[in-house]
Amino acid sequence: MSVHHPPSESGRRPTPAPPFDPELSVVLDALSTEPREPITPDNLEARQARDAAARPRPTVEDLRADGRFEVAEFRVPGPPDGPDVTLVSARPSGLVGPVPLLYYMHGGAMIMGNAWSVLPRILREWALPLGLAVVSVEYRLAPRTQYPGPLEDCYAGLVWAAEHAAELDIDADRIVIGGKSAGGGLAAALALLARDRGGPGALGQLLLCPMLDDRAGTFSGHQMSGLDVWDLTSNATAWKALLGARYGAADLPPYAAPARATDLSGLPPAYVDVGSADMLRDEGVAYANAIWQAGGQAELHVWPGAYHGFDSLAPRAALSQDARDARTRWLKRLLTPAGAKSVADEDDPVPARRRTP
Repeated sequence: MSVHHPPSESGRRPTPAPPFDPELSVVLDALSTEPREPITPDNLEARQARDAAARPRPTVEDLRADGRFEVAEFRVPGPPDGPDVTLVSARPSGLVGPVPLLYYMHGGAMIMGNAWSVLPRILREWALPLGLAVVSVEYRLAPRTQYPGPLEDCYAGLVWAAEHAAELDIDADRIVIGGKSAGGGLAAALALLARDRGGPGALGQLLLCPMLDDRAGTFSGHQMSGLDVWDLTSNATAWKALLGARYGAADLPPYAAPARATDLSGLPPAYVDVGSADMLRDEGVAYANAIWQAGGQAELHVWPGAYHGFDSLAPRAALSQDARDARTRWLKRLLTPAGAKSVADEDDPVPARRRTP
């Protein structure tokens, strides 16, 4: 499925790399060298500790933002023989349901990140203007928990959310699963798993610079490694941490690495978002193409000159704003019933379906 290109004998990139967007390039040049140092098996534990100490982890009270949002944490039954899973549920205050749900998985290459840090931006950019609820999943990280543990955590949380739709005041028929980077890969895998298990159906899948292919053979992987913020060494370290002895196995299931899937039929509509200067570009493009070939629906955006996670590193850049706007428009189209007016169309940016104090 992926567009593979073997590395040259010299180890050099196969072709010149596409140029970075000028605004994004300035931000990239200003980064210290520390975040861009490759992650290796030898430094993985130290990098995880450094990330955990530095990455924001807002409290429930922080996320409530002086009453703008209703926030709660749930400990729900996890997968068989696994621990309970923490879900962080948030929505604009006063929003009357049942409302759509964005079921979200954070990034961090399967080895870093947390469910809380991603919520302030999601609440501001999507929950408020679109009038939706968000559930962010605190899945277990590799290598302490290897495949299928993290994915099973996400599946258990999704099943619980769908079964408790009334309690969460959400519409179980309007659940969008999504994520960024590793979270995008988990969202793609979750869509496959839910399809094959007959689990909760999703209205759509939001795949932002998704991490889909463990084989490290794409053209863009070799073209951009060492230039992008992510590289082949770090990518291999992360996949090995997740897959352990199954890394590189010919019979690896598609739920472990969705690019391995041979049947992408019957999946919810997908939004696939990558940068032209992203190491993971080609696996995202190939995944969208495979969905089309299977008769499915996918919207693909390749942002010119964008590197991995560009909109997080340079949120004020014009390209980042364009990318956020395009994602919001897709969500709005997906969530708005035919012929109905979206809350995002109202002159008042605050959704109309609110309880008055």
